[in-house]
Amino acid sequence: MSQQTIKQQARRTAREMAEKRRREREERERRVIDLAERVMVAIGERDAAVAETEKRAGEALRELTEREGLSLSEAVEWCGETVSVREATRLRRLASEPQAKDGGGEQGGDGAAALAAAGSGGAGAGSAAG
Repeated sequence: MSQQTIKQQARRTAREMAEKRRREREERERRVIDLAERVMVAIGERDAAVAETEKRAGEALRELTEREGLSLSEAVEWCGETVSVREATRLRRLASEPQAKDGGGEQGGDGAAALAAAGSGGAGAGSAAG
């Protein structure tokens, strides 16, 4: 086999290996993108669910205080002190805020704020009631 043939074969093999590695990287990148998208969709759905349930809780607390005439601390007592007065105040305020019907809270600041508030409000709910 001539020197030139050996070089040509080596170049061809190197190009084939480079192409194979490029395809593998592209496939991996597609998998990574798909998985990252799944994470972001799930987090967005969670944030939307948290915001919706907190709004419902706030609406019920508002009814307890406005329609039934309970003080906020009495409403908290009636709820088995599952929320603190501070969190109940936050939830009532959240219920009175207008929200977009098109799911804008999913990617806007509202979902992140609701998540942050849920994390901070829920952690001390039992000890801060009173």
